[in-house]
Order: sequence, then C-alpha cells, then structure tokens
Amino acid sequence: MFVRELQDGAQVDQVLVVREAETRTKRDGGQYLRLTLGDRTGSVPANVWDGVAEVAPVACPGSVVHVTGRFQVSARYGAELKLRAVRAAEPGTFAEADLLDGPPRSADQMEADLRALLATVQNPDLRALLDTIFGADSPTWAQYHAAPAAKHYHQAYRHGLLEHSLSVAQGVSAISATFPGIDRDVAVAGALLHDIGKLEAYAIDGAGIDMTDAGKLQGEIPLGYYRVRRAIEELDGFDPHTAEAVLHIILSHHGSLEHGSPVVPCTREATLVHFLDNLGGRLGSFDRLEKELPSGEQWSRFDRAIGSGAYFAATAQGEREAA
Repeated sequence: MFVRELQDGAQVDQVLVVREAETRTKRDGGQYLRLTLGDRTGSVPANVWDGVAEVAPVACPGSVVHVTGRFQVSARYGAELKLRAVRAAEPGTFAEADLLDGPPRSADQMEADLRALLATVQNPDLRALLDTIFGADSPTWAQYHAAPAAKHYHQAYRHGLLEHSLSVAQGVSAISATFPGIDRDVAVAGALLHDIGKLEAYAIDGAGIDMTDAGKLQGEIPLGYYRVRRAIEELDGFDPHTAEAVLHIILSHHGSLEHGSPVVPCTREATLVHFLDNLGGRLGSFDRLEKELPSGEQWSRFDRAIGSGAYFAATAQGEREAA
C-alpha cells in the first residue's frame, strides 16, 4: 500500500525510504529519533522513542527500511506513523521505482528538448558558454543531468534540476517574443543557468536528498554565480556586457533580498526569469501535492510552498468516472 492510500488505523508492514532523520531531545533529557518516511506518492512523519542508538545508523537519510506500526491521524498532530519496529530493508524485497519520485518526461526526452533549445541561441559568446557547461562530454552536464531541483518543495528528485530549468527556459523563450525589448538569448541562457549552484548545494545520497556543507554555508546563488563567472573568465573575448547580464539573472532570480537574492531583478531578462522560475516552482508544488493526494480527495493538506491547500477537482472526478 502506498503512503497516499493509508487510512487512519491502518496496520503498516512495508518498505519505505528515509527522507529525513533528526535526533532530538525529550523533556526528560533522553533522545528520540524524528523520521520522515515515504515512497513515490508522499511521506509521513514517525518517531523512534526507544533504541535510538541502534536504529539511527539504519535509518539515516536516503536509506531504505522495513517498518511495522500503525498509521494514525489526530486532530492535534495530523498524520503520523506509530512505529513498532524499524530495520534495514533486505535487497530484493522492494522496487526502487515504488519509492523514488521522478519527472513525467524521460531524461532522454528532456535532454533532446534541451539540445534543440540550445541550437536556437545565436549569440556566439553565449553559445560558447552553454557548450562549455552543457556539452555532452562536460563533467558539469553529467552533474546537471542527474541533479534534483530542491530538497522538498518542487522537483525534489533525480533529473529535477533539468526538468525545472528546461521548463523555465522554454517558457522564457516563448514569452520573449511577446514583450518588446527582451534579449531572448540572454534570457534563455540565464534561465538554463539560474539554478546551477544547486549542483554544489544539494547532494543525492542513496534515495534521499540533503544540503551539502557548501550549500548551507554559502547558498546556491553565490555558488552558481561563481561557477558561471569562472566559466566565462576562461572564454577568451567574452563580451563583458553579456556576462554582466547573465550573471545578474543568476544573482537576482529569487526576486527579493528577503528571499535570498543579493540584488533584485533590474533588467527585463532578469525579471522574466524570476517570474517564470517562481511560476515553475509553484506549479511543481501542485504536481507534488497531486501525487500525494489521498484517493477520492479534492483538497490537499495545507502546504507552506503555496500558502494554502491545493484543489484538484478534476483528479477526484476522473477517479470517480474510472470507477
């Protein structure tokens, strides 16, 4: 039974992936382990109150565990898995595809779409920069191809960065023709590169995603800025104004100082990338919530990423018609 199908009171005896694990302190000074367990349809919190020292090495983020317990939903604490036992899952007892989320399009199809988009960039400096980063033999491309876009809220799975950045760049390319004054090549390049700092900020460990030390200490925007700046400096004769335009997109794409950008968008291209990036992330959250939606339900739980529950009338209607 998938996590999204669990009902209050259901007995659980199955394999799940550990998405998060944190050792916390009880009121009496002892320790307990706070886990987030899940599969490709969603996640559920759980606590380990006893035997923390034995369970912690087994239930580390990204590990696959066999759990037994009871699923319950309370008015105060919401959904929670009351654990009786946790142990490492035996190889061959689970299908990885049941545990790991992924994009709706194949990685091969997204790469083909990316290369088709790259072929439309006419600016020679930007073509050289994009070839350096996205060339088939580039070590950066190998990382970019596999990287997640986030830890939690949108495209938090392998190939998620490619999916997110490609969709933003495709949207930017389409809208550039609608509004005058936009340098389409700069905007498309900036869209493809805006989140490249996540290559160093996030790491996939087994089935889990976590922030790296560099991600925590420096942040994905500075990491991305310096990566692209170094690549530009290694290209002879790169136009300084073009470099400034692309680097500004990377620095400003979160849109405001309080959201982590050291500067706000000050160009048409940076403004366009910011809003398409925000839209892509917001719609990605709807995708995540729809996957987790219990069968027959129209409203998701409250979600911090969108500031509300999400409404999926068509999903519930489609399930009723299929039945």
